[in-house]
Amino acid sequence: MGEEANCNVVMESAAPKENGHTTAGAAAEAKAAAAWAEIAVTDAAAVPKPPPAEAVDPRLQGISDGIRVVPHFPKQGIMFNDITPLLLRPGVFKDAVDIFVERYRGMAIAAVAGIEARGFIFGPAIALAIGAKFIPLRKPKKLPVTAIPDICFYFYCTNVKGEVISETYVLEYGTDCLQMHVGAIEPGERVLIVDDLVATGGTLCAAIRLLGTPYILNLKCILNGTLDPL
Repeated sequence: MGEEANCNVVMESAAPKENGHTTAGAAAEAKAAAAWAEIAVTDAAAVPKPPPAEAVDPRLQGISDGIRVVPHFPKQGIMFNDITPLLLRPGVFKDAVDIFVERYRGMAIAAVAGIEARGFIFGPAIALAIGAKFIPLRKPKKLPVTAIPDICFYFYCTNVKGEVISETYVLEYGTDCLQMHVGAIEPGERVLIVDDLVATGGTLCAAIRLLGTPYILNLKCILNGTLDPL
């Protein structure tokens, strides 16, 4: 016990002191602090950095400004998005079409299907620009119907009236129907659906069912100024 005590006293006395602390103790504290700093830097480097925010297309603001909301039209409680101001601005109208053309050009889209009526405004322009045919999905009694034998459709469709296929759907304020000419699409074709917005989703679902009769297709939709894959 005495030898250990004497040894400790000798070691402590042998170490030079600065401001009441041993130089060895200060060096140890500095070394420990440096080690912790190195660990902190390593941990910070290991934390994944968030991806950089995507640049917002400046054209989108002009498009948004060109759409006005009309409350309670066509009936109470409906918020109607009017694109008339957008159409009256040629530059903004072009921007709206160009954004979608840039997205879908070169993607082997064979047909663009536009839902009546606003799908008829944007759909043909997009179809022409990407080199695709345009398929109008029309409201009832707008497409000419020719009586043909039912046997022509026996194997793949039971909801055919002449040369027109029909699909009924539910709206926010009632029911409606979409129609398409038989033969407008071919097996395996990629189809782009163009509509303006989704409320209940009834119109879009009807269009998908219509285009999916009798074929299963690759579908993509343009809705609310966005590109939504299905």
